[in-house]
Amino acid sequence: MNKELLFTMNTSFRGEYEIHGFTYGHGEKAACIVGAMRGNEYQQLYICSLLAEKLSEIEAKGDIASDKQLLLIPTLNYSSMNAGKVKWISDDSDINRSFPGNHQGTATSRIAATILDIAKEYSYGIQFASFYLHGELVPHIRMMRTGKESNSLANLFGMPYVVTGMNRAFDAVTLNYNWQELGTQAFSVYSKTTDWIDDESARVAVSSVLRFLTRMGIIRYDCHGGYISSIISEDELVSVKSDSAGFFRKIAEINTEIKRGELMAEIINPMDGKIKTQIVAPTDGIVFFVQDAPMVFQNTVCYKIIKRLHQ
Repeated sequence: MNKELLFTMNTSFRGEYEIHGFTYGHGEKAACIVGAMRGNEYQQLYICSLLAEKLSEIEAKGDIASDKQLLLIPTLNYSSMNAGKVKWISDDSDINRSFPGNHQGTATSRIAATILDIAKEYSYGIQFASFYLHGELVPHIRMMRTGKESNSLANLFGMPYVVTGMNRAFDAVTLNYNWQELGTQAFSVYSKTTDWIDDESARVAVSSVLRFLTRMGIIRYDCHGGYISSIISEDELVSVKSDSAGFFRKIAEINTEIKRGELMAEIINPMDGKIKTQIVAPTDGIVFFVQDAPMVFQNTVCYKIIKRLHQ
């Protein structure tokens, strides 16, 4: 393992800001792996720490292919993490809304431009991403439908689900989209949590990446074969919203089967403790996402359900 300085700049309050990466092996630039971009992505950074340990062991055993190189970038935004902020400290900008970036632009734009210049040289790109809604979700692989994505390659991670999503307006300024546009096969790996560490799902994410790298001939590693992934479209996920505000009492957990009409949660009046409303499943399926805030507002997305396949 070699530690490399990838980016540096002077900041107003914290002096020199540096981003480091860890390279494993030598030769063809095979895979680049990027971790936390926001200050609340503790799970994503934790996954990178576990992966760094595994890759070091694999390299020490001589089990990285002789002509392949891996680059792991654990975080692009440790400064916000240290300050307890989600986005960039000085201007509240989002690194993963700053791609392809500008070398003469703002701090986050310069970071994005520099990292993309490095990352685009690799054949495969893997990002440990966080979900746009706060809560717990089923670990999965996500790809954008750019016309350049490969379902067959995504299946090699051995995750239960591969989710494909239509490009939204903001996707054009994300790492995953720009990676694909520049010719890298890019995949986003989603774990169960973001703001707090879930060790079990973190290790699932690590295993999925090691499985993919093994199947692509980049490393040699004995691991469980994983799942035959089900391919689902993001727009097929059914959103379940609350029709009133109050305390959220969760009943249905993620990755469990649910029947149409089955009770999923209750909304409690915070003043008198009475049940204001019950949230029931609008369809049969698998619980994909559940929000984790103690209180919800009216029309909040509380759940997302994968409709039962082939129903």
